[in-house]
Amino acid sequence: MSVASVGVAMPETIDASASIPQKAPRRSLPEGHFADIDWAHPWFAQHESRGRRWQQAALAGYAPYLAELNADARAAAHRTGRGQALHFIAQDDLPAGASYEGHIAATGGVPTRHNLHDFFNALHWFEFPRIKAALNARQADAIDVLGVGPTRGGVRDALTLFDENAVLFASADAALTRALREFDWRALFVDARAKWDVACEVRVFGHALLEKLVAPYAACTAHAWVIDVPEAYFAWPRALRNAYLDEMVSKTLASVADLNGRSFAPLPVLGIPGWWAPNEEAVFYDDTSVFRPGRRQRQV
Repeated sequence: MSVASVGVAMPETIDASASIPQKAPRRSLPEGHFADIDWAHPWFAQHESRGRRWQQAALAGYAPYLAELNADARAAAHRTGRGQALHFIAQDDLPAGASYEGHIAATGGVPTRHNLHDFFNALHWFEFPRIKAALNARQADAIDVLGVGPTRGGVRDALTLFDENAVLFASADAALTRALREFDWRALFVDARAKWDVACEVRVFGHALLEKLVAPYAACTAHAWVIDVPEAYFAWPRALRNAYLDEMVSKTLASVADLNGRSFAPLPVLGIPGWWAPNEEAVFYDDTSVFRPGRRQRQV
C-alpha cells in the first residue's frame, strides 16, 4: 500500500528511572485520575497530541470533557458500525434497557463516563476508526440475533477481548511472528532485539489495557493480533502505518467467521524492547510467571 493509496495526512521515551516489583498485583484504578497519565511512556505516544488536550478538558470537568470529544468528532466525521455519525453522550443518557453496542450502532452515540477507561476508548475511535466501527458492527449484529444475555458467546467474547485488551503486532518477519506464537520470548525479545521497529512493532489497541498501563506492572499481558505487513511498512510515517493497520484489521474482523480467544497470542507488554527500562537486562525475561513457556496453533 502506498501513501497515495491510503490518502491520509502526515501525523504528528522511556522513563529509565521507573521501576516496579515484577510481581506487583493487578489493581483497578477508581474513576478519574486523569492527572496520572504519564505521556512519556511509549504505549501512550500514539495518543499524546489529542490525549493531552482531552486530559486538560477532563480535569476541568465532565461537561468540558464531552464538549472536547464532540468537537473532535464533528471535525473527523467518523462513522460507527452502521454508518451513524460518531458522537459521545453522557453515560446517563443511554436509554434504559438499551445495549451499549446496539445504541452506538443505531445512533452513533457512544455512552462515555468521566473516567480513564472511557477516555482511552474514545481515543481509539480516532486512532483506528475502521477497526472500532467493525467491532461495533459485529457486536450489534450478534446482539440482533442472540439478544443481550448472561453470556456473550464465543464471537462476542473475542470481539470484547480485542476491544479491551488487544495489541496490534505488525510483522514483516515470519521468524518473529513464529516466536510470538510459540512463546519463544528469548528469541522474540532478546535475540531479535535489533529487529524491533524495523521488522516488527506493536500498537496498543485495548482501552482497558491502556488503563492498566497507567500504573504498569510486569505481568501486564495483552492479546496480540498479528498483521503481516510488507517490509516497506517500517519506512512509512506513523499516519500511513496506522491507516494500513486500520484497513487490514477492520476487513479481517468483518469477514472472519470463527473468531475466538485462540485468535490471539499472549504478549507481556513490558517485555517489548524500548518500552520498559528493566528489560534492558536479559534476566528480566527469566521470570516464568510472566514469560510463560507454551506451544499452540493460532486458528485465525
